[in-house]
Amino acid sequence: MAAENPVHVNVNGTDHEFGGEPDTPLLYALRDDLGLVGTRFGCGVGLCGACFVLLDGHPTPSCDTPLWAADGKRVVTVEGLGDTAHPSALQRAFLDQQAAQCGYCVSGILVSATALLEETPRPTEHDVRSALDRNLCRCGAHNRMVRAVMQAAGEQEAAT
Repeated sequence: MAAENPVHVNVNGTDHEFGGEPDTPLLYALRDDLGLVGTRFGCGVGLCGACFVLLDGHPTPSCDTPLWAADGKRVVTVEGLGDTAHPSALQRAFLDQQAAQCGYCVSGILVSATALLEETPRPTEHDVRSALDRNLCRCGAHNRMVRAVMQAAGEQEAAT
């Protein structure tokens, strides 16, 4: 049975219609309805960054964002940044710098770093650290992640 007022969201370039409860967290719709499991459940209250997605270009915690808040908007998950065959510059740099330990937080960090590089293509190390401040990594890989973001920024600048 279709929902009375379905929610329409563009996810990674494809339009989707979600029925059901509009208060459902965006994270659950992405993972359960679309099978996009790269976005992780972390703290459940939007404080750790594991669940970050880009919502109209802004890093947003999907665990405490109700589906209705994404109606008519564009969502980009880590799956929308690149894939194994065609990784983004950031994803390549994370591999080069071996910037992931357990990897649980990496999807949210890649999303935050993507937003930073779109807004600030030539960031300082301070810019990178500030942009990733809302993303927690319990493995202690933050310095490698910062180096990876700086590498990706340098490669993107060299390519232009």
